[in-house]
Amino acid sequence: MRREPDFFGETALELEHLLTGYSIEYLVEPDTYRGGLLFASERVGAFFYVAPESHETAKEVLVKNNYEPYEIK
Repeated sequence: MRREPDFFGETALELEHLLTGYSIEYLVEPDTYRGGLLFASERVGAFFYVAPESHETAKEVLVKNNYEPYEIK
């Protein structure tokens, strides 16, 4: 389901500006995920995707700017 930017707050917009500033092409879409240990619940988040050839650069940019990239295991 499409959400307006204010649904995700400033964090998603900050990340968009960061990736754009480094000329990293990305796709962003809302999706659900399970969160919480004791009280697990379904939540909605903004998921950012980059092309495989941009993965390492995007990861370096995120870490440099105090973000923790999600690693698929």
